[in-house]
Amino acid sequence: MPKPAAAARAARSAKRKASVVLELLCDADPESTSRKDGVTAATLTEWRDAFLAGGAEALKIRQKDLVDEQGRRMKSVIAEMAMGNELLRERIRRMEDEKPFLRWRSRV
Repeated sequence: MPKPAAAARAARSAKRKASVVLELLCDADPESTSRKDGVTAATLTEWRDAFLAGGAEALKIRQKDLVDEQGRRMKSVIAEMAMGNELLRERIRRMEDEKPFLRWRSRV
């Protein structure tokens, strides 16, 4: 069953809203844009404000994610090195247990 025109206009996709907001940000006339898209100028203003707020928030999150990712990688490298050291210590201990008095001798 097809939606009435008013309901179809109300259910605009995020992609379409972003396209309209980008039009506004590129100095399009808000009045003509509102007429063309069938929404009020106040609605366009709300969309623009939400779009800009979301963009600013996304930039903050990206920086935080970048720092978190670097921290995770560093911790991973440190854990890998610690595991390698532990394995080497265990290997040395086993070798010393098998032949505790084995010494290198010079051939001279």
